[in-house]
Amino acid sequence: MPEETFVIVGAGLAGAKAAETLREEGFAGRVLLIGEEIERPYERPPLSKGFLLDKEPREKAHVHEADWYDKHDVDLRAGVSVTAIDRAAHQVRLSTKEPIGYTRLLLATGASPRRLEVPGSKLQGIHYLRTMADSAALKQAFAHGGRRVVVAGAGWIGLEAAAAARAYGNEVTIIEPEPAPLHAALGPELGRLFADLHHEHGVDVRLDQGVAGFWGAGQVSAVVTSGGAEVPADVVVVGIGVRPNTALAEKAGLEVSDGILVDQSLRTSDPDVFAAGDVANAYNPLLGRRIRVEHWANALNGGPAAARAMLGQDVVYDRVPYFFSDQYDLGMEMSGVAAPGEYDRVVYRGDVAAREFIAFWLNEGRVVGGMNVNVWDVTGDVQALIRSGRPVDEARLADPAVPLADLAA
Repeated sequence: MPEETFVIVGAGLAGAKAAETLREEGFAGRVLLIGEEIERPYERPPLSKGFLLDKEPREKAHVHEADWYDKHDVDLRAGVSVTAIDRAAHQVRLSTKEPIGYTRLLLATGASPRRLEVPGSKLQGIHYLRTMADSAALKQAFAHGGRRVVVAGAGWIGLEAAAAARAYGNEVTIIEPEPAPLHAALGPELGRLFADLHHEHGVDVRLDQGVAGFWGAGQVSAVVTSGGAEVPADVVVVGIGVRPNTALAEKAGLEVSDGILVDQSLRTSDPDVFAAGDVANAYNPLLGRRIRVEHWANALNGGPAAARAMLGQDVVYDRVPYFFSDQYDLGMEMSGVAAPGEYDRVVYRGDVAAREFIAFWLNEGRVVGGMNVNVWDVTGDVQALIRSGRPVDEARLADPAVPLADLAA
């Protein structure tokens, strides 16, 4: 019989961890890992954190050592894209024109930054942050300090980029159309915390206004807001979200809606095709609905889960969504879902003024999200509360003397 071949399209964290898991689980067939970037697989958090701040070397971001792929007989095709999937023939076609047959296929194609399509958007000095090359270019733009940096968008990427720009000694303005930073992720209550944090570090945070255009002669020199103000700019960072890379899946006739639709085992509408990471819109049985998660932990855990499902194992991918961020002297971890409309109350435990606390988002008395700010080693307990799905006593939840583990029991 021909050798089984598992093809992974997308050589980011999800794809690399899937390849690793296949070998750990004893798969002896052929493994191809195909990625458009020349860089070998790397993690993305350092791009807006340690690497951007010049606190971590480039190599620390890589998922594996350079020789890992050869040692584990993983055929890494860097700088190559997949142009088409022929599901009937069980083949993918590469940009090199080479057809590759597959037994099972994993799509870990990730996402791409949303672009600001406004006048002047093609000027030099306007940056997006998604790849290692993007981060290296932004680091160079920030490094000498004394520059006027405008950040369009107060989401996680925008806020971390703003904090990095300030760390290098640049003048920073954030422009955000929502009434608070992170409004779509955390709601207004905790969004204000991040607005205050950046104000205290000298950032001009302009809310309830968007970017209408850019001025400049070749190089950007100003940002025009929706309110008509002109903000001088030497460097612009656009962080207005991402779009899942679904074109390949759509062309192949797979079911797509805000990502590639997959079941709780990360299987697509084709039983031999799976999807994981940013591109997967997965049914999460814990939440009882579909969710597409764009964060590091989803790639870290989703890639291995998909690999096990490809091997025929019984997989139920029901992780609690998780994210972390570091900005100035604030470190936080977020578990669950706390978007507006997902909760009806926020309960705090600890000292909010000192920024050492845990915030809990509740919906009908049940914890649906929790964020620990400068409080550590509690993520497991917070996630246990979310997983329990039981109503909690708010007074006990707010009382630091009551162990969180007791509330989840």
